Amino acid sequence: MKKILITGGAGFIGSHVVRRFVTKYPEYHIYNLDALTYAGNLENIKDIENSENYTFVKGDIVDEAFINELFSIHHFDGVLHLAAESHVDRSIEDPLAFVKTNVIGTMNLLNAAKNQWKDNFEGKRFYHISTDEVYGSLGAEGLFTETTPYDPNSPYSASKASSDHFVRAYGETYGLPYVLTNCSNNYGSYHFPEKLIPLFINNIIHNKPLPVYGDGHYTRDWLFVEDHAIAIDLVFHEGKNHETYNIGGFNEWKNIDLVQLLCQLMDQKLDRAAGTSQQLITYVKDRPGHDLRYAIDATKINRELGWKPSVTFEEGLERTINWYLANEEWLKNVTSGAYKDYYKKQYS
Repeated sequence: MKKILITGGAGFIGSHVVRRFVTKYPEYHIYNLDALTYAGNLENIKDIENSENYTFVKGDIVDEAFINELFSIHHFDGVLHLAAESHVDRSIEDPLAFVKTNVIGTMNLLNAAKNQWKDNFEGKRFYHISTDEVYGSLGAEGLFTETTPYDPNSPYSASKASSDHFVRAYGETYGLPYVLTNCSNNYGSYHFPEKLIPLFINNIIHNKPLPVYGDGHYTRDWLFVEDHAIAIDLVFHEGKNHETYNIGGFNEWKNIDLVQLLCQLMDQKLDRAAGTSQQLITYVKDRPGHDLRYAIDATKINRELGWKPSVTFEEGLERTINWYLANEEWLKNVTSGAYKDYYKKQYS
């Protein structure tokens, strides 16, 4: 039985990947390593927590001794590395925390994998999941490709760019078998409500302001998280070693247009008069170093692995809204902090 380590598996994207791997691959044993910081929530994966091929491990990738011991005990055949600090605003307030997790944490995993596998790389794979923000900002036209030069503009994107470079360096220097992907903005179920879509869904439910940065014309490419999990599955199993794949949703939206669509759909779902939620929109001071536009060219992964998004943004957004409205208890537990008690109950 292959042993696969997934880091950050109690987080937003990670929980979807863990669920997919546990349910689709009973021949694997999945180890979910998560530090359970504010964004880690075991309620995200409680439906598979008792699966025979699943083990949760609480720990921090920044702890080098812990990571080395974990690898020496379990002898992992593969690593899917999703654990990261990922919120740009938080990176502006505390950049060193992002360096520790995103750079040092990644280095600890790389070293452990290299040392564990150095005598035989056959059948081994280190998969590093990254972001399109490493490429910097686009103008009105053009797309990020796998060969776009890196030009990070925030402490968050700089830390992810650094970790990307280290992964590639370990491939070149030590022959470590790796694949790397850079994705666009994810959205969907189990998303911690500090990011735009879940935050605004929650705020609309409770008639709170919807803070839009600047003039709202910042543009992002949106990727439905379940489509991302499918892409990750494909890259891990069929991607070529030492290759990078960009994963995007082909869904470019200006922030203000997205918010207005969200308001429209929420008014319908909550049976409110048209335009009610739109009145909650509040323009706020822009954040430093705000990138104007991100857009991914996902031609390579489509051409080589046959992946493409399964839903349009409108379809995915409606499914996302429906999930949050059907899971208000989850949303309540997260916003109140009560979700932290779930770990204590399950693993005390």
